[in-house]
Amino acid sequence: MESLEKKLGYTFRDRSLLSEALNHSSYANEHRSAEVSSNERLEFLGDSVLGFVTAEFLFKTYGKLPEGDLTRIRAALVCEQSLYEVAKFLGLGQYLKLGKGEEAGGGRQRQSILADATEAVFAAVYLDGGMERVRELICRVLLSRAPAAEERRDYKTTLQEIVQRRSGQVLTYHMVDESGPDHNKTFLFQVRLNGAPVGQGRGHSKKEAEQAAARDALEKLHEQ
Repeated sequence: MESLEKKLGYTFRDRSLLSEALNHSSYANEHRSAEVSSNERLEFLGDSVLGFVTAEFLFKTYGKLPEGDLTRIRAALVCEQSLYEVAKFLGLGQYLKLGKGEEAGGGRQRQSILADATEAVFAAVYLDGGMERVRELICRVLLSRAPAAEERRDYKTTLQEIVQRRSGQVLTYHMVDESGPDHNKTFLFQVRLNGAPVGQGRGHSKKEAEQAAARDALEKLHEQ
């Protein structure tokens, strides 16, 4: 337990909470006589705590982004894959308590089990230390990924969705300049709405430049 606490950067006052967070349902079912609780209730709470902390972080960090973009970034951050990566970073698999069948079936490496345990651990820290301590943990092990998640957003799709709220709107992308040697070209693209320029952006590929132009258009639309 101490080694996991070091990885978490948090020392529990009530270690039974951390112990429960590591109890898979298969383990609890095999130890019913000992009244062992699974981590499912903590997972339920941890999901809500994680959702709130992430939404608060994105709201404060990306002050100009519209609700739809914030929702997409949050989804990328709190998805099962992201939680699984956090679990691997913390080495949660080695601390899990599994039933014999789940153990034999490779449960310590199963993505869904590790993701659920991560949420349960978040809940345990929240119950033991309060919102500020769990916020620190979530920011350190998960929300530091926010820039990468933000970069993965599809600005062209977002812009198209906004434009399509009104009928008869047409978006087009046009290359207006390219420079540099063949191995390191820079492209300048312009995005036009019904023929009128609404944004432009540069990139080392045409796709990247189009995304930059769409992002510029989104920022300008948001400022209006």
